[in-house]
Amino acid sequence: MAGHKIAHATLKGPSVVKELCIGSVLALVAGSLWKMHHWNEQRKVRSFYDLLDKGEIGVVVEDE
Repeated sequence: MAGHKIAHATLKGPSVVKELCIGSVLALVAGSLWKMHHWNEQRKVRSFYDLLDKGEIGVVVEDE
């Protein structure tokens, strides 16, 4: 009996260049989102202190 040859998919190892490109793109996207979050928080804090300096808001509750 002759054995039948079955075509198997040959698995290749990971491509180092492809993995580095994917990793660097993901890192840039995550870093950009994190930086934009910090810019928004900094803008909120700066506007709070600007309003506090102008006297438009206060942090002490006034007695009635």
